[in-house]
Amino acid sequence: MKGGGDVAEGQIRQSLSGFYDVMTTSGRLVRTRARGNFRSRKITPLVGDQVVIDAPNDHEGYILEVKPRRNQLVRPPVANVDQAIVATAVREPVFSTNLLDRQLLALEIAKIEPVVYLTKTDLLTAEEQPEFVQLAADYRQIGYQVIYDPVAFSQTAITALDELLEDKVSVIMGQTGAGKSTLLNHVAPDLDLATGEISAALNRGKHTTRRVSLLEVAGGLIADTPGFSSYDAFDLDARSLGQYFREFRRAAVNCRFRGCVHVNEPGCAVKAMVESGEIRQSRYENYLLLYQALKNQKPNYRK
Repeated sequence: MKGGGDVAEGQIRQSLSGFYDVMTTSGRLVRTRARGNFRSRKITPLVGDQVVIDAPNDHEGYILEVKPRRNQLVRPPVANVDQAIVATAVREPVFSTNLLDRQLLALEIAKIEPVVYLTKTDLLTAEEQPEFVQLAADYRQIGYQVIYDPVAFSQTAITALDELLEDKVSVIMGQTGAGKSTLLNHVAPDLDLATGEISAALNRGKHTTRRVSLLEVAGGLIADTPGFSSYDAFDLDARSLGQYFREFRRAAVNCRFRGCVHVNEPGCAVKAMVESGEIRQSRYENYLLLYQALKNQKPNYRK
């Protein structure tokens, strides 16, 4: 945006205690505050937002406008995310396809592309490795990027991740103990991040000051995030759940009935593919658990 004296466009890179650090398109980092009328208009700027600012100098700027968002996450509060690296431990904590499928569902709903990174693979015995080789193959067939290497954080795996991070805004998420911090330190050793401290600050209660930052890593931007140990109830109609399971969505065009929810209906293409082994059994079982949970969910009138 030209003209207007000190008006510039940029991206919010960090938020802390009501201040927003904005990287302008010309490469200036400006500390800003939101305009006074943002609160009455219920606008909360988020890290990752594209904004228009008035910046007479590098520490007294104001955000004039927040551009429309492509997507946003609540935990961490970040907008315009391209992808989420889902750090998934194969052991310690115990591996759960249910947790993984819930994380993937949350990302599908948020319109954020998942990348599954399997951590702690060095804890597997030689006999256990094939199970996870198969798991990685199954999720790739669904259409997800999966990084799996029997050597934990091998150079091959980190190089593959580096290539995916380039030119994108990414978040790293995963259950507490899944190895998010270790993964971030492998991807960005030069940052020498006190990831434990960042995560601790992010995790400390809902109402304390949260610092959220986008860090320049591997030619892209990455947000370190608090642990996604569980997801609260999804705000979703049970009948639409199948749309967020990619392989179900593809198969559903061949179901006998439109609006088939793949539970008891005759002529269900999804169930036929589960029986033939083309759709992974655990995905279908997790779908049924989620479907029942959504059906039994009480409406939330307090929104």
